[in-house]
Amino acid sequence: FYDDVYPFYPPQRTSFIFSGRLLTIILVFLLLALSLLLILPGIRGKWRLFWMFRILLSIFIGAVIVALNFTRDWAEARMTTKAAYKSFSSAVVTAEVGLHVGLYGINVTLKGTPAVQLNETIDYNEMFTWHGTVEEEYEEALERGLPNPILYVAEKFTRSGACRLVSQYRYPGRCASATLWSAFCCWLLANVLLSMPVLLYAGYALLAAAAFILSSVASFSTAMNAPQCVFHIGNESFHTRYSHSFWLALATGLLCATVGVLVAILNWAVPEKMKEVFGVGGLDDEDASYDEGYLNSVFLDDLT
Repeated sequence: FYDDVYPFYPPQRTSFIFSGRLLTIILVFLLLALSLLLILPGIRGKWRLFWMFRILLSIFIGAVIVALNFTRDWAEARMTTKAAYKSFSSAVVTAEVGLHVGLYGINVTLKGTPAVQLNETIDYNEMFTWHGTVEEEYEEALERGLPNPILYVAEKFTRSGACRLVSQYRYPGRCASATLWSAFCCWLLANVLLSMPVLLYAGYALLAAAAFILSSVASFSTAMNAPQCVFHIGNESFHTRYSHSFWLALATGLLCATVGVLVAILNWAVPEKMKEVFGVGGLDDEDASYDEGYLNSVFLDDLT
């Protein structure tokens, strides 16, 4: 019914806050946290609360690092204005126009105030990604007959547009995504090292993760520090500002840096206490000398 019949087209229902990927990430890390918390009854004494805090903090950092790759609110802008609704029509609607920028694309929202106007429910949420060419997605939006405010915002991100914002946001977004995945690898390495008697290197791995996260923040900031394009719709105008994901990435990077520094300092100041707290430890001198002598005797027997 919808194929090639305009303006009757299936609206693109792209979730902005809780997309399918974000929901999957949240569920995976929740299950991981629950499975790790099952070992708490086997931990006795005063260290039980510490282990619970450690598990929850580590899972939180890992989940945030992965989720930040797929959130679409690193930068955003919104305003309420009166604007022409569709092409070749003089109808005007009052609506809130929103622009949400992520690392892989943008979401443009249009919500009527009130929602029902012109005998139609005005509630759009359209996504334009960097994976392909924005021009192709923009042409598809033109063919589908999307409202004028959405087309106006999307046109600003095409190469033929006045602002050409696609180049401004695409490459910093790719760099930010790459550094976030590097931070995730460092986070995995830190968790492995925290279960071994090499806590100092675990602290270094956390510091490396913090450096990569802060690098992603710096990378995205290059796009925001470039000359900003002002969007004019109706009698109102707006431009993008930093949003939730950017500040969450900055806070997570500082958190990783703080934890990494604390682990390194405490391992230098009280190494034995740190091994006791984390439940790790190496061989003492007597056991080490015994094992070394045993291995040497076995080696000599094999030679003879």
